Amino acid sequence: MDDMPANRRLLEAHLLARGYRVCMASGGREALAMASVEPPDMVLLDVLMPDMDGFSVCAAMRALPALRAVPIVMVTTLDAKEDRVRGLDAGADDFITKPLVKEELWARVRSLLRVKTLYDESRRQQQQLASWSTELERRVAEQLAQVQQLSQLKRFFSPALAARLVASGLRDEILNSHRQEVTVLFADLRGFTAFAEQAGADQVMAMLRSFHAAMGELIFQFEGTLERFTGDGFMVFFNDPDPQPDHSLRAVRLALAMQARAAPLLAAWHGRHGPAGLGLGISRGEATVGAIGFEGRLDYAAIGTVTNRAARLCAAAEAGEILACEAAWRSVHAQVTHLPPRIPELRGLPEQMAYPLTGLR
Repeated sequence: MDDMPANRRLLEAHLLARGYRVCMASGGREALAMASVEPPDMVLLDVLMPDMDGFSVCAAMRALPALRAVPIVMVTTLDAKEDRVRGLDAGADDFITKPLVKEELWARVRSLLRVKTLYDESRRQQQQLASWSTELERRVAEQLAQVQQLSQLKRFFSPALAARLVASGLRDEILNSHRQEVTVLFADLRGFTAFAEQAGADQVMAMLRSFHAAMGELIFQFEGTLERFTGDGFMVFFNDPDPQPDHSLRAVRLALAMQARAAPLLAAWHGRHGPAGLGLGISRGEATVGAIGFEGRLDYAAIGTVTNRAARLCAAAEAGEILACEAAWRSVHAQVTHLPPRIPELRGLPEQMAYPLTGLR
C-alpha cells in the first residue's frame, strides 16, 4: 500500500511478474479494511501516507488476531535508526528502502513468505493435532463407557453375549422390564449351612470359591443368565435376553453338567464333613424380566411364580436330585430319562407333580 499511484503500479508490476497476486490500497484505513476482510500472506506498507502513517497501520494490524502472524515489510525512504526502531516496536518484520532494488525485494519477500508458510503449516498441524486429540478423547470415553457396560453385563450374561449386547447398543433396551417365558434353575448345596457353622471362615470361603468357579464356568458354557449367587446356591434362567427355543433342554443339560462337575468337589469335601450333595429345581413359565436395584448395584432378575416354583422344587430335591415342574418336563420329556414323578411339598404353592430327571436319552 502506497499513497503514490506510480509507486503502487511499479511495485505491483514487479510482484505480478513473479506470479504473486496483488491487492492494492491507497491509504492506511483502506488497507486495514481490506486486510480485515481477507487476511493477506504478506503486507508491503509505506511509512508516509495521508490518513494514517505506516507505524499506526502496522500497530492496528498487529492488534487484529487474524493479522498477528502476517509478515509486514515497511517500504520507506527514511533510513534513520529511530524510525526503524519505531517500526519494529509497531510490529514490522522488515524494511525496504526506496528506491526499490528488485533483487532485495525478491529476497525479502521470499524469506518472509517462507516463514509465513512454515507458520501456516505449524498452525495446520496444531489444529489437526487438536482435532485428533479431541477425537481420541471421544473414543477413549466411548470405549471406557463400553468397558463399564461390558463389566456390568458380564455379571449376568456370558462374556460373548455381553460383548454382543454392548456392540449392538441394545444394553438399555435389554435391561428394561418386559414379560418373557423362561426356564429357571435353582441350585443349592445340601448340608452347607451346618458345615459353615463349625468350619473356619477361610475354609468356608475357599470351598465357596471353588464351587462358584466350577458352576459359573458351566453357566456361561450353556449360555444361561446368572441372576445371583446366594452363598451356597444360585439362580440361572434361560431364554432371555437371547431367545433360546430349547431353553428348558438347556436348563436340564446345565443341571446334569453341574451334578457331574460337583461330584469330585463333594468327594474332596467329604473328609472335612462338607456338603452332602447338590439339589436342583427347574421350572418353566412366564416371568417379568429386567434390571432391578439402584444405580451402582443392579441385578438382572426374573420375577414371578416360575421363579418361586423353581426355588421350592430345589428345596424339595434330595442331595444329587434334579426336580422339574410339569411344564418343563413336557417340553423335554422325549429327550430325558426320569424316575417316577411325585408330589412334593412346595411351600406357598398348590400341589403339583414334580419329575426327578436322571439323564438324557
